[in-house]
Amino acid sequence: MLARTGFEPQEALVCTMVLVAAAGGGGISDREIGVMSGLVQTLPVFRDFSAARLEVATEAAVDLLREEDGLQHAASMIKRALEPRLRETAYALACEVAAADRPEEIEDLRILGFVREALALDPMVAAALERGARARHQTAA
Repeated sequence: MLARTGFEPQEALVCTMVLVAAAGGGGISDREIGVMSGLVQTLPVFRDFSAARLEVATEAAVDLLREEDGLQHAASMIKRALEPRLRETAYALACEVAAADRPEEIEDLRILGFVREALALDPMVAAALERGARARHQTAA
């Protein structure tokens, strides 16, 4: 039986970030946690989203990923919770988290492809969001 059947929009955005962060296989890095926390603290979409709700949403996302077919379940819940304009926001957040640890590999990450398909994003919009995230996470050296 599935533990959870739906998300509020802000929870869906958090879940999207957690999916990408957890996809690396080595757990969620401190850098990814920092990026996610910073995004939640600064973006208007999270204006009324408390730290307590962030913790609950993060735990719910991690629990979903532990389910059988959890990735698919999470993706369908995210899509249902987000109207099209917020699906672009979700993908932009996913790209930021992906670029946090590995900006040079952002185009090669399978999880971003999965998220892009699950959210039914326009390929040109997705490419622009990926490129923007990669540019923001470049280093000088």
